[in-house]
Amino acid sequence: MTLGQAVLSFALVVGLLTILPGLDTALVIRGTVTRSRRYGFAALLGIQVGTLIWGAAAASGAAALLAASEAAYTVLCYAGAAYLAGMGIAMIVKTFRRGQDPEVVAVQRANGRSGFLLGLVTNLTNPKVGVFYMATIPQFVPAGQSPLFVGMLLAGVHCLLGLVWLGLIILGANRLAPRLRSARVIRWIDRGTGGVLVLFGARLAFEVR
Repeated sequence: MTLGQAVLSFALVVGLLTILPGLDTALVIRGTVTRSRRYGFAALLGIQVGTLIWGAAAASGAAALLAASEAAYTVLCYAGAAYLAGMGIAMIVKTFRRGQDPEVVAVQRANGRSGFLLGLVTNLTNPKVGVFYMATIPQFVPAGQSPLFVGMLLAGVHCLLGLVWLGLIILGANRLAPRLRSARVIRWIDRGTGGVLVLFGARLAFEVR
């Protein structure tokens, strides 16, 4: 297998995973509709930086050490589950507070830094990304090639696909945002996204048991 064939084969695998709706999709849609397009792209950038970090960890063997250490893996899984569930619950609780216009609050808090940190931390607290890379990347490293170089290259391909696909979703959501950016709709979007985060957190914790 040549390097070009490895990149193409890996792109097909992660491309299918990228287009499947998941937590990343929910985060960027929610950020774009309830905040702004800038917030959505900032969250997307944070997600992809987290992906690159996991790719580097897998390529350098750090992810293998994490998978080999049951205690470390369990701690990170529970930390990620707690973070996701806590963030989801906070989103839901906020929508029931009286005396606040969710639309106004959203606009006031719509900044790129918070969106970036949301995407980054959400990705880094999910060790399943690292384990996925650890299981797949070695299969696509051609003989004679540097595992670190190929690992980073494949992670970059994954990031590129994510940027394109989720970027298109953000642009589409941004076109619909003016029709959806009302107090009532924002409340229900936050409740729905919060519920998704709680479910992802619960599933992550349950799978560790």
